[in-house]
Amino acid sequence: MTKETLAENLQSIKARIEQAALASGRNSSAITIVGATKTVPVETIHAAFTFGIGNFGENYVQEAKSKKDILAKLGVNPTWRMIGHLQKNKVGDAIELFDIIETVDSVRLAETIAGKAAKEPIPIMLQVNMTGEISKFGFAPQETANAYKTLKRLPELSIIGLMTIAPVVSNPQEARPFFRGLRQLRDDLGLRELSMGMTNDFEVAIQEGATIIRIGRALFGG
Repeated sequence: MTKETLAENLQSIKARIEQAALASGRNSSAITIVGATKTVPVETIHAAFTFGIGNFGENYVQEAKSKKDILAKLGVNPTWRMIGHLQKNKVGDAIELFDIIETVDSVRLAETIAGKAAKEPIPIMLQVNMTGEISKFGFAPQETANAYKTLKRLPELSIIGLMTIAPVVSNPQEARPFFRGLRQLRDDLGLRELSMGMTNDFEVAIQEGATIIRIGRALFGG
C-alpha cells in the first residue's frame, strides 16, 4: 500500500466518523480510531502513525512483539492494544507488550492478569459476547455485571470499559441491537469506554455510542 492510498483511506474514514457523529449528536473527537494491524507490514504501521493514528490493535502476542520492537527502534511508540483472544499462558508477555488488553473474556483470565501485574494497575476491557455465538469469546450479557463486581475489587486491574464483536451481517443496521445492548450495559456499570464497530459497521456503532472503533480493512486494505 502506498502512503497516498493510506492517507486517502484515513481521510475517508474520518469523514464517515464525522458524519456518523453528527447524525447522533456526538463530537467526533470523542472517538478513538484503533488501527487493526494483523498481517499489516511495519512500514504501513509507521506511515499510519505519522498520519496521526496513535492506537494500534494486534491479535497475536508474537506478531505484536516483533512489530513493536522494530517500531520502537524507529522512535514510534503508539498505544498498543490487545484485540484478539488472549490465552492464559501468554498473559505475562501480553502485560509487557500491550498498554491495554481489550479482550478479557473470563474472570479466570482477569485474575491471571492481576496475578502477574507489577506496580501499576493494568487497563483492561471486558469482552461481552452480545450475540451468544459459540464461535465468539466473552462474558454473556447477563453475567457481565457480576463479573465486573468481582473484578473491580482487584487493585491490580483498571477496568475502563466494555468491548464486543458484532456478528457478520450484510446490512450493518442488523448490528445495531447488539451495540445498543452493550452501551446499556456500560451505562449500568458506570464505565467510560465502549470498543465496538469495525470496517463493516463502525458508523452504526458510533451512532450507538462507541468511543473506540477497530478499523483494519477500510484503513489498510485487504
